[in-house]
Amino acid sequence: NVFHKKKGIYYTNNPNILQCLITLFPGAFLIPYILFLIIAGMPLFYMELALGQYNREGAATVWKICPVFKGVGYAVILIALYVGFYYNVIIAWSLYYLFSSFTFELPWTNCDNSWNSPNCTDPKLFNASVLGNGTKYSKYKLTPAAEFYERGVLHLHESRGIHDLGLPRWQLSLCLLVVVIILFFSLWKGVKTSGKVVWITATLPYVVLFVLLIHGITLPGAYNGINAYLHIDFRRLKEATVWIDAATQIFYSLGAGFGVLIAFASYNKFDNNCYRDALLTSTINCVTSFISGFAIFSILGYMAHEHKVKIEDVATEGAGLVFILYPEAISTLSGSTFWAVVFFIMLLTLGIDSSMGGMEAVITGLADDFQILKQHRKLFTFGVSFGTFLLALFCITNGGIYVLTLLDTFAAGTSILFAVLMEAIGVSWFYGVDRFSEDIQQMMGFKPGLYWRLCWKFVSPAFLLFVVIVSIINFKPLTYDDYTFPLWANRIGWGIALSSMILVPAYIIYKFMNVRGTFKERLAYCITPENEHQLVAQGNVRQFKCWFVHWY
Repeated sequence: NVFHKKKGIYYTNNPNILQCLITLFPGAFLIPYILFLIIAGMPLFYMELALGQYNREGAATVWKICPVFKGVGYAVILIALYVGFYYNVIIAWSLYYLFSSFTFELPWTNCDNSWNSPNCTDPKLFNASVLGNGTKYSKYKLTPAAEFYERGVLHLHESRGIHDLGLPRWQLSLCLLVVVIILFFSLWKGVKTSGKVVWITATLPYVVLFVLLIHGITLPGAYNGINAYLHIDFRRLKEATVWIDAATQIFYSLGAGFGVLIAFASYNKFDNNCYRDALLTSTINCVTSFISGFAIFSILGYMAHEHKVKIEDVATEGAGLVFILYPEAISTLSGSTFWAVVFFIMLLTLGIDSSMGGMEAVITGLADDFQILKQHRKLFTFGVSFGTFLLALFCITNGGIYVLTLLDTFAAGTSILFAVLMEAIGVSWFYGVDRFSEDIQQMMGFKPGLYWRLCWKFVSPAFLLFVVIVSIINFKPLTYDDYTFPLWANRIGWGIALSSMILVPAYIIYKFMNVRGTFKERLAYCITPENEHQLVAQGNVRQFKCWFVHWY
């Protein structure tokens, strides 16, 4: 009941609310983003809510509907765990920035600090001629804001690369510990505690975003930034990276494929209208992402106006936007301390909200599968929290940003798309769209329409297969700014990606080899729901009949 009353808040969980639509020409990004939302995002969001709500299980045990696909559940749990290793570090950065903001003069406004280099450039003296050689402002690393991030927070200048990590920074270690403690006490009693926490972590960012938006559009140059945001350059649609980024962002934004939706939906009332939830919350989520683009590009337009450069010279994404450009813009405003505190409180609450979802997917997924973990949930929650803290220490060393970049690229890129593809195939082609539709009818009194059934069975799997193949073909060696990762680091990255994907075929082989009987009987037991195994013993295998209908 606690979860049921707050389900809308859980489903608006969005880890990239300030990064969703940021590319060099974001207007071109909107077209594939909206397309993928309609043909894949919403249908798979709906599928996961219905799966969790009907079966009342986590990401692994939900596959009692088709036991041979249980490896998909383990894969998404492992992916969610990988993301937790580095996502909590980003929250720790936000906390560090928040503490640093409680000063009369923000520490990233001048070049008079101990971490600044001799070449640090005062932004008041900056103009386009300083760049030279076609360098974009967003890539210029000698501003006070850039040096505070890379030298004051990360201490990146003390590392020569991923082979030279150094020791964890004690300041960031303390921030990380605070984040993990908050997460532990938010999750240790399940949704009874996390349901209360999200009233703050999920609603406060909307208030702050609205305040930042109103203030941003009043700044000089804001109109030019918004105009650049809405401009569509159709030539960009020819680039595969735009489509891949849009597809990946849909799953990050909606949370599909991480086991989060299945875990949270398992707490819903059986007759809850998850169809309404899927439409409402996925729409609100993506509209919020769209609106956040106005808040961001109004600031980018302001920055371009202040430094007399083009919008595309200041446009960036990821950490460069959140921890360099936006703080720099805030430092130029009147009442900069107030705006900095408000901004980083928003980032902190957003991060905690998103991290809670990922950790809940891991905890619920494994606890539902292993009763001993469910019986000792508090201890298990502590183990997961402490384990993520220890492994995250690698990401807060001098060269920790290289580890974080490696994990961010490989842990939940191609692997999460592959996991969702196998999930769609397992539900639509092995369990069966017709049977899945009957389950939904039992819960809500009506079957899904033709559109949803076609997307589940044909459109979404085909789209996911295409994106997985293209993402592999278009892979380029990993880089961070001017640093190129060595070959062995790329191999480790692919090893991390494969470590989750390999669980799917590995479990298929394991399950098939551990079932007794003839080849046909083993296959029948593997693909038949566990509550119908007695029918397999009688030779009545509904799944074989479904397959006959599929192919003939």
